[in-house]
Amino acid sequence: MTTTVSDVLLCDYFEQWVKIYKEGAVRPVTLSKYHMAQAWLRRLVPELTLSQLDRIHYQEILNAYAVNHERQTTMDFHHLIKGAILDAVDEGKAERDPTRKAIIKGKTPPPKKIKYLDQYDLHTLLKSLDLGETPNWDYFILIVAKTGLRFSEALALTPADFDFDRQTLSVSKTWDYKGKGGFLPTKNRSSVRKIQLDWQTIIRFSELIKKMPSDKPIFAEEGKRVFNSTINGILNRRCKAVGIPAITVHGLRHTHASILLFAGVSIGSVARRLGHASMTTTQKTYLHIIQELENQDIDIVMRSMSGLN
Repeated sequence: MTTTVSDVLLCDYFEQWVKIYKEGAVRPVTLSKYHMAQAWLRRLVPELTLSQLDRIHYQEILNAYAVNHERQTTMDFHHLIKGAILDAVDEGKAERDPTRKAIIKGKTPPPKKIKYLDQYDLHTLLKSLDLGETPNWDYFILIVAKTGLRFSEALALTPADFDFDRQTLSVSKTWDYKGKGGFLPTKNRSSVRKIQLDWQTIIRFSELIKKMPSDKPIFAEEGKRVFNSTINGILNRRCKAVGIPAITVHGLRHTHASILLFAGVSIGSVARRLGHASMTTTQKTYLHIIQELENQDIDIVMRSMSGLN
């Protein structure tokens, strides 16, 4: 019996779609998300064909996925498979946009952990670091706290990235810590940047790396896996040892940004320092801080205006 277009399985179509349109066109990290979505489709609807796919079936897929995932993760899954389904609709292989008006559900997220430290707690953490004569993960914690680098960006740092005369650090690559190691491009064009460093950090790193090969990573090793969870565990223990809230390496990036914003640094400058594609990303990420600063501004405005009477 000849297989017709309407007999094509949704999971098979999605797998082929990913191979044709996504492999070689997106970053490996993003491609792995498509492969994960592909595996979930095979698990949830192994026998559902495109001709059977309607709004009810699609909603049932999302509902089943949401049982084990939080709402944002379900939303991401929805966006990953929606592109393929809309192409199938355009090709006449599925009903008129079954993803229309989809309801996104999900597990209740756990209580939010503290994402960043205040200035006093960060000072306490940095004072406790073991900064000897050779590179270690405490130096890694220090450079992330002082620059707001992403985890993969900090792993990719080499001695050549430091310009001690100009007190800058060049960010132009990342480290493939989720794969086999090696350098990768930055997250986006805006992530390629130069970050100004304070003189204490300059002195520490000028001594630390002066005898190291200029083109080799300071922290990562070729052929040796580095796990985010390992470094987070080290940071967690450092925080607990000095009695401050435990945060992650990504939390150090948030800490860096929040301290700058509270110090009065403009959103544009913070966005450029973090390598955000636009100020909108910075505003969304640090909305709670911006709102708090706006409340302080209102108090200043009111005091200024009342003084004019």
